[in-house]
Amino acid sequence: MRLGSGTFAACCVVIEVLGVALFLRGFFPAPVCSFSGTEHQTESPAPEPSAGAISNWTKLPPPLFSKVVIMLIDALRDDFVFGSKGVKFMPYTTYLVEKGSSHSFVAEAKPPTVTMPRIKALMTGSLPGFIDVVRNLNSPTLLEDNVITRAKAAGKRIIFYGDETWVKLFPKHFVEYDGTTSFFVSDYTEVDDNVTRHLDKVLKRRDWDVLILHYLGLDHIGHTSGPSSPLIGRKLSEMDSVLMKIHTSLLSEERETLLPNLLVLCGDHGMSEAGGHGASSVEEVNTAMILISSAFERKPGDVRRPKYIQQTDLAATLSIGLGLPIPKSSIGNLIFPVVEGKPMREQLRFLHLNTVQLSKLLQENVPSYKKEPGFEQFKVSERLHGNWVRLYLEENSSEVLSNLGSKVRRQYLDALRALSLSLSRQAAQYDVYSMAVGTVLVLEVLALLLLSGPRALSGKAELDVPLPSPAFSLLCYLLPLGLAALHVTVCTSAGGTCYLCSLPWLTAGGVMVLISTLLCAVLSALTGMFAGGKRLSKNPPQCNSRSSELDLLILLGTVGHTLSLGASSFIEEEPQTWYFLVNTLCLALCHEIYRNCFLGDDCAPQRCPHAGEDFDGVAAAPQGKSPGPDVWELDRASRHPSPLGVLRGPERWMVLASPWLILTCCRLLRSLNQTGVQWAHRPDLGHWLTSPDHKVELSVLAAVSLIMIFVLVQKRCSLASKVAMAFGLLGIYCYRVAIGNLLFPWQQNNKDISKGITEARFVYVFVLGILFTGTKGLLKSQITADDFTVKTVGLWEIYSGLVLLAALLLRPHNLPVLALSLVIQTIMTQFVWRPLRHNAAEVTVMHYWFGQAFFYFQGNSNSIATVDISAGFVGLDAYVEIPAMLLTTFATYTGPVLWASHLVNFLTSEASRSEPTSPDQTRQTRHPPGHHAYLSSLRDFLFIVYML
Repeated sequence: MRLGSGTFAACCVVIEVLGVALFLRGFFPAPVCSFSGTEHQTESPAPEPSAGAISNWTKLPPPLFSKVVIMLIDALRDDFVFGSKGVKFMPYTTYLVEKGSSHSFVAEAKPPTVTMPRIKALMTGSLPGFIDVVRNLNSPTLLEDNVITRAKAAGKRIIFYGDETWVKLFPKHFVEYDGTTSFFVSDYTEVDDNVTRHLDKVLKRRDWDVLILHYLGLDHIGHTSGPSSPLIGRKLSEMDSVLMKIHTSLLSEERETLLPNLLVLCGDHGMSEAGGHGASSVEEVNTAMILISSAFERKPGDVRRPKYIQQTDLAATLSIGLGLPIPKSSIGNLIFPVVEGKPMREQLRFLHLNTVQLSKLLQENVPSYKKEPGFEQFKVSERLHGNWVRLYLEENSSEVLSNLGSKVRRQYLDALRALSLSLSRQAAQYDVYSMAVGTVLVLEVLALLLLSGPRALSGKAELDVPLPSPAFSLLCYLLPLGLAALHVTVCTSAGGTCYLCSLPWLTAGGVMVLISTLLCAVLSALTGMFAGGKRLSKNPPQCNSRSSELDLLILLGTVGHTLSLGASSFIEEEPQTWYFLVNTLCLALCHEIYRNCFLGDDCAPQRCPHAGEDFDGVAAAPQGKSPGPDVWELDRASRHPSPLGVLRGPERWMVLASPWLILTCCRLLRSLNQTGVQWAHRPDLGHWLTSPDHKVELSVLAAVSLIMIFVLVQKRCSLASKVAMAFGLLGIYCYRVAIGNLLFPWQQNNKDISKGITEARFVYVFVLGILFTGTKGLLKSQITADDFTVKTVGLWEIYSGLVLLAALLLRPHNLPVLALSLVIQTIMTQFVWRPLRHNAAEVTVMHYWFGQAFFYFQGNSNSIATVDISAGFVGLDAYVEIPAMLLTTFATYTGPVLWASHLVNFLTSEASRSEPTSPDQTRQTRHPPGHHAYLSSLRDFLFIVYML
């Protein structure tokens, strides 16, 4: 049975996606939640425990506060308030922290530290999953039990101003609201002014119970300029004045109310040293939280240092403060200093309600809940609490009652911590069975790709799948039965907690059949390879060791990197892995070049190829020979690389120096942006360049980088594209000057800072023009099937358009990354891949390695905190979802995308070199049917493997 390489590649991609999706479903655990939902909101609260007496306290305690104001400052890092910046820019807040009636905390936010999951954590007390990172782009209605829904059901009137994420999460919950978009990060003034402008009117009114204010300006400054920007101090001073206005208004209103008011100042997440957020660094997870109320009176000399709490503790505390039931899915603890001044009976009542809620949640999510230490402590606490109530009702006011009350309180607090820890640990459990099945699918597909790749890339571009023998067929029939039995065993022992076990039996059976079929295919390929004594590649083994050594490095490096991802530490420091692999590759290429240049080839010394051939040049076929359909295929390696000693002059020295030039470029790029986890905090060249004191140096470096980009890209473009590229790069510099990143030579400082919308759109016009010109040439080449030159130029112009777009979106200090990427591509093309005649598979893997390395050279990491979302708003004056997502994605993956695009250009260029250059050669060369389809299939297949 014959199978085309295109069909084979498509099937591999589909199965690969299925395996990865199944693995991710098991890797990201389902969050801890209450299965009773919100339909029992009117259920009676747990009564006060009693022993030998009947307690009359069976209702919820009354509210502790009359009004609650939540002032949420996006990205309010703890050191912005409790550090030197707080002392300098927030004097009123610092006074409240040190001497006022307040309690200060450092609230730890669990990853993912992005806005929407953090709002859910604050209002529900639960731990959102990583799937909420995707939902953060368009937040759905929050159906989980939460404080806002409880307050609305209790008749509380809630007003909201700020981030429209709240409006999407809680539709029809606010009696008045004004939402502002949270994604237009270029705006850090109007987005906060639209919140503050309502304050004077609202604070004078008495018709509300809860006021929520979500300020976004600080977060936007962090995304665009980083935490060291001078704009941070101005924004903190602005927030301090807003806090003072709210606090003084609440104090004046308390004279007319029986209960005090509560002002909560908090952040949803922190801010990394690069200005982003989303991961688990200390700067991102530690946020400031200050509870301010006249009820928290401080005695003279009472020094209250910020204590560490969990961000999820706020939901339970707000519920108790408003006299509401605690949300069912909350895993947070009551912030005890809030009720510390209340009578002992009320303190124990609040703690009992919290532990009862946590124990119910534990029973619903942990089958062996009775063995959990927190549950045992809860039972002991409840029993002691009942004894205390009995003594209290007997009006026993002796010291025994006081000591027992203190003991019960300590027992409750210990039980709360243990229960919360057990629930948090439950949220981190993985579905190992689904992960194992997904991993097996992925490995089987990879094995098929490795075993069948040579035949799929042969001149016929098809695979001959042999039919197995009867004995082998019997084994393939028995495999699904064995896997089905294993599936039943696992699902029975797991109690139905696995995702695969929850699927219908027909679907699960299909997965088992797919696994067994792939396994049989792998075994069949291995049997045919070893038993028949034939290699899957149609090319004979080479007599020189060049291919074997380089291929061994490529194989070991790729497989080793894949295996390293099984450890979290290697995932966090994956940039170091790619830096090592790229440097090792350069040393291997250096060894190969020097051996061929000075030692020669032992097999068949031939004339050394000319290293200075142009990328778009068309090589003539040797006299009297037809190039044939396989001029540049995998069998190109059969033309043994000749000694390079015949080269003279600059060409020889460039070939010899090329690996060292690439190593030098990579070392410079490593020092530009520190990434990973262990070294991300260390100073680098990027931090030095982006500081306000070195704007002149940054301007010079950016100008030089833009000139290098033009010189390296324009050589193969048409005249119109060259002009467009020149004006586009000039517009990029003007855009960066307009937003204050760079300076013109005649400027000492730039006071006229704007959003640069006109300049950016000016560049977009040229980007679209270049892409249109390249696409037109590409379509023309499809009509004229034999015109490879037009197709090559069209692909290169599309590539140059992407380069121009990348130069616009990247930060100015990252322009050298783009320029050096083009330098390395040029060096590799002219002085490595062509002279050494590497085959398509080797070139593809090298492109993949360099693409991954340049992803980290940009300053990216496996943390979403390094995603520069400001790139999605270049040239936009409002938030438009689709363009913002596309621009942000392209800016993040600029390195891999440009190297993948260069790979397509290189393969197409090498295919065009096989075309005849004269009519006589055209008459001599007759390509077999399907030759061009084969070349297209070759490129498509390698591109799919590259992206996988």
